[in-house]
Amino acid sequence: MEFRASNTPRLDWSGDGLAIGFFEDAVELTGDLADLDQKFSGVLQELIAETEFKGKVNSNAATRVGGSPVRKIILVGLGKAEELELNTLRLAAASIARLAKKEKCKTLGISLPVWQNNPTLTTGAIVEGVDLALYKDNRFKSESEDKDLPLEQVDLLGLGGQEAAIDQAKKITSGVNLARELVAAPANAVTPITLAETAQNIANEYGLIAEILEKEDCEKLGMGAFLGVAQASDLPPKFIHLTYKPEGNPRKKLAIIGKGLTFDSGGLNIKGAGSGIEMMKIDMGGAAATLGAAKAIAQLKPDVEVHFISAATENMISGRAIHPGDVLKASNGKTIEVNNTDAEGRLTLADALVFADKLGVDAIVDLATLTGACIIALGDDIAGLWSPDDNVANQLLAAAQTAGEKIWRMPMEEKYFDGLKSIIADMKNTGPRAGGSITAALFLKQFVKETPWAHLDVAGPVWTEKESGYNNAGATGYGVRTLVNWVLS
Repeated sequence: MEFRASNTPRLDWSGDGLAIGFFEDAVELTGDLADLDQKFSGVLQELIAETEFKGKVNSNAATRVGGSPVRKIILVGLGKAEELELNTLRLAAASIARLAKKEKCKTLGISLPVWQNNPTLTTGAIVEGVDLALYKDNRFKSESEDKDLPLEQVDLLGLGGQEAAIDQAKKITSGVNLARELVAAPANAVTPITLAETAQNIANEYGLIAEILEKEDCEKLGMGAFLGVAQASDLPPKFIHLTYKPEGNPRKKLAIIGKGLTFDSGGLNIKGAGSGIEMMKIDMGGAAATLGAAKAIAQLKPDVEVHFISAATENMISGRAIHPGDVLKASNGKTIEVNNTDAEGRLTLADALVFADKLGVDAIVDLATLTGACIIALGDDIAGLWSPDDNVANQLLAAAQTAGEKIWRMPMEEKYFDGLKSIIADMKNTGPRAGGSITAALFLKQFVKETPWAHLDVAGPVWTEKESGYNNAGATGYGVRTLVNWVLS
């Protein structure tokens, strides 16, 4: 699919489908829209009247235009003008793209307002909306269910000269779609070995430095928490470390860590019936976002050094499995009483955080499908953010706002760490049920010394059971665009 930045007026554009955005209760046809309606023999006004189109957000309408250089006209509602957000345009573009494909359009012209006089961000949002909405993952189907004709060309009307913004958005969506594919794939297709191979392929294609630590390497580094989780699996653990280095001296050095549990049985605290164990393939959603961000950032080439890290393994059951009550020693020397083997993600992250902290970076962000408690608190669409550093937290909130990915900052209530105290070790890996996502963040905090750090619990938004905005049912690739925006900013 080709995106073209165009200054062709709506009145002069020709192709299969012309999509126009309208604000709520502002659907009167004036200026060039009145001329366009006259050119189309009153079809626009008739469509507005017959469908009672009011321009409300998430509304759309389409009809055929006879005897015209435009075959279909598409109207999309943007809601109230004073409430227009960048993500409104992204969602509108997704709606337009799906409707245009349904109407069998090969060429599409999109005319939407420029957000806050910023054509660059407007262009990026529209391209992301279209590209992400039309992504289909049919790898595991014997026949593709996508029978519609492909959309071949999208003209962004009124956004001439924005070719660089188009290129940037496409590089970002390539990373999102990689993350989607990794999360969507079953655990027999994406293993720790597969994640390591994916990382190596990204490095080979885009010039990153790849370091894949094997079990023996991790043992030498004292990664007892990570290896304790990994020891029950028949598949070897892989500690992934990708590095992007810009030409010249980097403006900043950052580290991104993704939880990489390619399958989580719960260990000896096995997940019971009705627990959603069949969906535990998504427990590497943090690692997927990390690798997706690596792919995008490697193409965008910012003046920032970025380290991408994931301690990848399975959490399985065997005679080698850690027992509830076992004590593990992390690579910073701290000991952990494992009172729940199904709280394994934080154990793998512990050693990954210690590793990142020793790199001398300016900030660390980790992403993890860490707790069901976060979903209980924030639902399926919103990630939780924990950080003792206001600067990093505010950077991430701003990056997420631009991306249209929802994040809510949660409290680091230090008193709750009392619930993790152990009689025989430095700490337990889980505390009381109340405040479970907070105690998880407090646990992780024990493995970062002085580096500014933030933790994102993305357990809810990495997957959707039904079509939602620019996400189709399935893996969403959540986090990639926020991470990329954070690095670029």
